[in-house]
Amino acid sequence: MTDIDHDQSGAVVAPAEASMAPQQTISGLLCYCRPGFEPDLAAELTERAAGVHVAGYAQTKRGDGYVLFHSDNGPSLTSELPFRELIFARQKMMLLAELRDLDPTDRITPIFEVLAGRGRHGELMVEHPESDEGKQLAGLARSFANALRPALRKRGFLSQKDEARFPRLHVFFVSGTHAYIAQSVVGDSAPWAMGIPRLRTHADAPSRSALKLEEAFMALLTERERNARIKPGMRAVDLGAAPGGWTWVLTREHMRVVAVDNGPMQAELLETGLVDHHRVDGFRYQPVGAVDWMVCDMVEQPRKVAERMATWFREGWCRNAVFNLKLPMKKRWQETLLALDLFANNAGEHENLVIRARQLYHDREEITVYASVE
Repeated sequence: MTDIDHDQSGAVVAPAEASMAPQQTISGLLCYCRPGFEPDLAAELTERAAGVHVAGYAQTKRGDGYVLFHSDNGPSLTSELPFRELIFARQKMMLLAELRDLDPTDRITPIFEVLAGRGRHGELMVEHPESDEGKQLAGLARSFANALRPALRKRGFLSQKDEARFPRLHVFFVSGTHAYIAQSVVGDSAPWAMGIPRLRTHADAPSRSALKLEEAFMALLTERERNARIKPGMRAVDLGAAPGGWTWVLTREHMRVVAVDNGPMQAELLETGLVDHHRVDGFRYQPVGAVDWMVCDMVEQPRKVAERMATWFREGWCRNAVFNLKLPMKKRWQETLLALDLFANNAGEHENLVIRARQLYHDREEITVYASVE
């Protein structure tokens, strides 16, 4: 990447290693993303900030797995851009300071200086980029967290146990001598370190794609919504089901599933008695009566998928849905907006249509959408 790049929206994107003072208070947002999607997140933040009339600019470097969005009004930007509405961000934090040229023998004292007068934090997360280079800092992050946590508690900067009423403190190492200090609000950020839920691959799952739907339920629905909308005995349809990863997740919730795909399904799934396999094109299938859930992970152009998903809601065939939109290699933020607008504009007249979208950790070149008629 050159010293100065331009993102997909035309905004100037400066490299994340631009020269700054050794210690500097900075204002704005720090957001994590999937490595390679920094221009897409930068474009999203730039457009969303402009939409709420908050001036700022994105700073990033392709492959680093994070974006800095500089703004003179970080608190306002944080409140105006709620995490639940961000698509390409795994985590959202408000920047407090940048620490450069840290002394490896004493990285703690500069953090004390940053936190002086800022009140108490309820949890500490010491993190690093998810890039190949950043993963080499994992050992430092773990050991430093073990040293920093008791030191912060002794000084009164951190509660004695995790408390959601206080903001989280994030120390984000980009090298052994360079870190950003930030904070996040519980309820307006991801609850997991680095914004990544740690899900276990199940040996009996038909495919690893099961993790996508598991994460979607965790990341896109609130706990209250999960308890109310995911119940045994519900009826579901899985479009493009083979070999059955998403169907497997639904059957674990004791739902009855119509699996729609011309390809073969895992034999063990069919033996559960909960799955009815229809060898039909997922873009042509119509259910008999409304179902509680429709899920879809078909490989097709995002606008074509969005249009078909809108038909399901417009015709009243489902009440809740999770579907993936496979993105092109370029202009992914723009294509995301077009597909989501197409879905919203064609889903019919619903007084309370909820639409949430995010690029999940287990996604690749795609985003996952949750939609519901409340």
